[in-house]
Amino acid sequence: MLKFSIPFSYIFFITIFLHNPLAAKNNNWQQYVHYKMDISFDVKKHQFRGKQKLILVNNSPDTLTQLFYHLYLNAFQPGSAMDTRSCNIADPDSRIGTRISKLKKSEIGFQKIEKLNINGKELKYFVNETILEVILETPILPSDTTIIEMDFFSQVPIQIRRNGRDSNEGIDYSMAQWYPKLCAYDEDGWHPEPYISREFYGNWGDFDVNITLDKNYVVAATGIPDNFEGFPISDSKNKIWKFTANNVHDFMWAADRDYVHIEVDLKNGPVVHLYYQNDPDYAESWKKLPLYFDKMFEIANSRFGVYPYPVFYVIQGGDGGMEYPMGTLITGKRSVSSLVGVVCHELMHSWYQGVLGINESLYSWMDEGFTTYSSDIIAQQLLNPKSILDPHIGSYKGYNQLVNSGAEEPLSTHADHYQTNTAYSIASYSKGCIFLHQLSYIIGQQAFDKGMLEFFRDWSFKHPEAKNFTRTMEKASGMVLDWYFNYWVNTTHTIDIGIKDVTKKRSKYKVVLERIGYMPMPVDLFVTYDDNSIECFNIPMDLMRGNKPNEINSQTYKVIKDWQWPEKNYEFRFSTNKTPVKFEIDITHRLADINVLNNVFEMKPK
Repeated sequence: MLKFSIPFSYIFFITIFLHNPLAAKNNNWQQYVHYKMDISFDVKKHQFRGKQKLILVNNSPDTLTQLFYHLYLNAFQPGSAMDTRSCNIADPDSRIGTRISKLKKSEIGFQKIEKLNINGKELKYFVNETILEVILETPILPSDTTIIEMDFFSQVPIQIRRNGRDSNEGIDYSMAQWYPKLCAYDEDGWHPEPYISREFYGNWGDFDVNITLDKNYVVAATGIPDNFEGFPISDSKNKIWKFTANNVHDFMWAADRDYVHIEVDLKNGPVVHLYYQNDPDYAESWKKLPLYFDKMFEIANSRFGVYPYPVFYVIQGGDGGMEYPMGTLITGKRSVSSLVGVVCHELMHSWYQGVLGINESLYSWMDEGFTTYSSDIIAQQLLNPKSILDPHIGSYKGYNQLVNSGAEEPLSTHADHYQTNTAYSIASYSKGCIFLHQLSYIIGQQAFDKGMLEFFRDWSFKHPEAKNFTRTMEKASGMVLDWYFNYWVNTTHTIDIGIKDVTKKRSKYKVVLERIGYMPMPVDLFVTYDDNSIECFNIPMDLMRGNKPNEINSQTYKVIKDWQWPEKNYEFRFSTNKTPVKFEIDITHRLADINVLNNVFEMKPK
């Protein structure tokens, strides 16, 4: 192990909410699980046998008569739902394409259940591809603690999507979505979505995982290892790696014979561990990556809430970049800036997918969009700290392209059921990001920043829903915001507000605005005078029941009458001794106006 030390003391605290099995979902309840797994891995056959002991605490008020498990590895077989979806969608993910349909028997993935019992009694079950359905002869009552034991036999597919063996970069094993995982159960019931490669949702719990593997491999995983080098066992060919992870909703690991391990102690953050191949073309990039971590965590903790786990792993593996509790799998053949960018993004998933545990299937825009928003800010401050460009400009461009394509679908669409990958990606990443940036335009940056911290503080480890975020922002701003959520999330209505006319009569000016797009919004109208001074007229929208305070102390700021949402046109008059030269809507460009050409009105010189 190569040790890369940064000479600062390690300071860390963990929220008191951690490891509380009765932690509330929506101030009510959520299930608790504790996985104990022993894995015996055969690297020659790319197969493993597992023994799983699952302790389930039924914190729900419901009596459970059945159980559902995810068997993700079964997706990597010809004719699976993932294969069928990829072969029939108009714009398949290039990493999948038709590859699954062409897999040989030795290349497929599978997960076979060999034994299953509850409290020592065998259970009836059947496998529906990637979902295991278990029939309970004795129902699990509210508050019951139940022990479910399972023996399973699995094969790792060649690397196609997220998990697999022998990746394009030569990583031996990326073990994500690899074990039989109890489906999430919440106030909406079970969530046994078939796996087609999109999003995830799981129960909070603890993991104790022992992995027996060829001694020539280096293993990295979610959680805290008993020994980074593994423990030799009596047969002298293998080692056993032991990992413990508390209060997480998933567990991933990776193994490679050529991993280099760098450990980085941060000033105000977790211990960061890097695992990568010592490729001569990219090793220097990986060695420079630790120089960015202190600032990365400093910005993230101050703006979005404090990361609560003691470690974070950056592991070369997978097929791009994918988030998991306490770490990420990323491809490694990258420049320093590319590494920083992808790590920023996957790190910030630790806030929204990891600590908040948002149901990504229902709210992919909250996970991917919030992550895009926060990571864009952090990456810009790390890589281009002097830049004055809006870090979210790419999201606005992507959103406009989607609108113009005619393929947009509402953000409320379930992640698995978007008609195209393009619509899913741009909606979840770009439109989800804009949801936040535009919200700061509506309520003001100060209230927005306050709300982001309060959302993380109040909803960590509780699986919040979209309504919880909206309510947090209402409390932070003192405004009513359900209208914004309904328009931006539940519809594809667009924003197009233009300056229709400006006329002068003596010292009075009359300004007429028009709403061309169906979605109503408040308006910041900036007037530039011939002495280069700027005055902002803030026009609240009546549904808000409030107005944004002045965000720029140096500017003149006037709040004028509300724009009633059914009205297409809005006009107001003002007097000035100065000479206006330009009127412009939203000079901060946070408003997602699909036609900015009508946002500027320049006065004609006399």
